[in-house]
Amino acid sequence: MKKIAASELVLNKDNSVYHLNLHPHQIAKDIIVVGDPGRVEIISNYFDSIEHKVSNREIVTHTGMLNGKHLTVMSTGMGTDNIDIVLNELDALVNIDLENRIIKEEHSSLNIIRLGTSGSLQTNVPLDSFVISEFGLGLDGLMNYYNFEQTTEEIELLEQFYSQTNYSKVFAQPYFVKSSTELFNKLKEGCISGITATAGGFYGPQGRVLRIPLKETQLNEKLRDFSHNNYRITNFEMETSALYGLSRALGHESCTVCAIIANRFLGTGSSNYKLAVTKLIEQTLSKLTQ
Repeated sequence: MKKIAASELVLNKDNSVYHLNLHPHQIAKDIIVVGDPGRVEIISNYFDSIEHKVSNREIVTHTGMLNGKHLTVMSTGMGTDNIDIVLNELDALVNIDLENRIIKEEHSSLNIIRLGTSGSLQTNVPLDSFVISEFGLGLDGLMNYYNFEQTTEEIELLEQFYSQTNYSKVFAQPYFVKSSTELFNKLKEGCISGITATAGGFYGPQGRVLRIPLKETQLNEKLRDFSHNNYRITNFEMETSALYGLSRALGHESCTVCAIIANRFLGTGSSNYKLAVTKLIEQTLSKLTQ
């Protein structure tokens, strides 16, 4: 089997993967990912014990036990570019023989759950509620760089999206990806289900105007009004589409649940979003360890 070149799979001197700074034994099969490095310790404080604590740049990883369940919680930083790094290196930890730089014959699948914060695009999705992403809508363009096949359902959603929104061709080709059915069913109770739009940035890509005018001034309205087979675009964030696309391509399961801390069309924000995030963490840990 052909070795993967050092320029393609970059490792540290101790043979840990480059950005995560982790060895295979330092992660669990079930991994919670969050954007904020400070949120890692908030979650791991619920663990009964912690085996590993590793940090490198914005990526902080804690692995331990909760109610007999082996769990990892890891920060990714913000954006699909960071998700590209994290997902590829997590996969390398379980599916590549790092010492010999060859792909393992036996594939290992991870369960990756993103807990995030998000802004609602529908007036009937209230502040401090939880949205579970049945689909990710990638406006970021990341998966266009990979040999990635969409399902018939996802292609149909994309065709309807172009038809209904007249989405500009100057932007990256969008894509739809469905969540893991298994994780979605495990986590959906108490959540609002919908399509989560993933943007390549926080300001212009999400329709915010400070000093630079936008090419598309009605983007958010077009997202809000899109509907197909009872699917609506419920919220905006910056990671889910890449998480779903890379997980599918690499053979992992993934699902996102976000606390809604702002409503873009009502112009409102949560008075204390940290309480909603705490509730989301506790609810998710309970579901994962039942």
